[in-house]
Amino acid sequence: MTEQRPDEQQPPEQDGGHPAGRPPAGPPGAAPDPGQRWPAPPYPGPAYGAPQPYPGPAYGAPQPYPGQPYPGQPYGAPQPSPYGQPGQQYGGPPPYPPQSWPPPAPPYAGPPQQAWPAHPHPEPREYHQMLRTWTYAWWKPVLGIVLVMLGMVIVAPLVLMPVLMIGVAIEGGPFWESFEQAASLQAIGPASLLYLNLTLGSTILVCWFVMRYLHKMRPRWLTSVAPKMRWRFFFACLGLSVVALVAQIVAGSVLPGSGAQEPAGEVNEFTSTTAVLALIVLLTTPLQAAGEEYVFRGYLMQALGSLFRYKWIALLVTSTLFAMAHGVQNFPLFFDRFMFGLIAGWLVLRTGGLEAGIAMHILNNFLAFGYALTYADLTETLNVSEAGWGNVPLTLVQSGTYAVLVLLVTRKMGLRNRTDPPLPASPAAPSSGVERVPSGA
Repeated sequence: MTEQRPDEQQPPEQDGGHPAGRPPAGPPGAAPDPGQRWPAPPYPGPAYGAPQPYPGPAYGAPQPYPGQPYPGQPYGAPQPSPYGQPGQQYGGPPPYPPQSWPPPAPPYAGPPQQAWPAHPHPEPREYHQMLRTWTYAWWKPVLGIVLVMLGMVIVAPLVLMPVLMIGVAIEGGPFWESFEQAASLQAIGPASLLYLNLTLGSTILVCWFVMRYLHKMRPRWLTSVAPKMRWRFFFACLGLSVVALVAQIVAGSVLPGSGAQEPAGEVNEFTSTTAVLALIVLLTTPLQAAGEEYVFRGYLMQALGSLFRYKWIALLVTSTLFAMAHGVQNFPLFFDRFMFGLIAGWLVLRTGGLEAGIAMHILNNFLAFGYALTYADLTETLNVSEAGWGNVPLTLVQSGTYAVLVLLVTRKMGLRNRTDPPLPASPAAPSSGVERVPSGA
């Protein structure tokens, strides 16, 4: 019996009449080709137990199974993402937008402050009603009058006392005796004159202080309605005051019994003390005259004008206080000074500023001090307490001439005598007791 080789062994027959592993040759029902074998499989099958070639996580790793189907949806259909983002795997973190921290808060600046209008007046005001601002209260001018009087009579003399002490020490002689005479103006020398003029001039700072911290206004509103010193108008008034002085001299030479001062005796001897006194008069008399104007025709005029409805009350009261401030005097001298203050105050109201009053006051004091240094005694001039009625006509001629000229120049220069708030009108004033009063009151 012939033995077959292993590769020539025939496969066992299967149902269908053809050996296992051999497909039928030709169409169904055709006889198979005895020499044909099964074709090679389309891909090699893995051996049993070998690693699976399919991609995906290993066994036991978290599986990215899709979410369970919702009722009414076929199994395997795309499920909505649990966080509303397309393609988001179930159970993954939500896609938070990028975070940006807000900038740090600014430092605490305190409670919000009340914003007041830039202009202090709700409507145009005349000079005597300058204190009628958005924040006006009746007690403010009353307190301001007290503070200004205390500053002029007590604070300023005490603060400037070292000036007097140093001056007396430089002059020489018994210190305490000379100091007492200089402080009481019983003997006017360089130290006492300098102390007096600086004390009166420092009242400008007192008035500015009250305006700034009590009334919350800039001090320049005390000078004019502009608000500033109108220097061109001021120098024009200085020239007009010289013209008025010439008119007074002419009237004194014409009017009988006018009491015009005439040079009596010889001219005083010119010494080093005279030179020092003349220098002090030249440098400090403008400050002294301006200080008196700022107090009487300035702050007191505005304070009283804000308290009373009629401007004439403020004008008469300030003129009376100005005359009384010059000390003991008989009635003709008091009336002479009262008329000077009355005309100077009237010019302030008509021109809307202190320039005209300061200019006339400076020239008058220059004339008085110059006459005393040349022909008379300075101590007697400053402490004069009596005068005749003949001085009143001269004062009226000088002041009247000056007032007419000033009004003409004021009209020529187009100066206004009221404040000029911006238009349209500022917003309504806050509820702080502010009262709107007619500007012409």
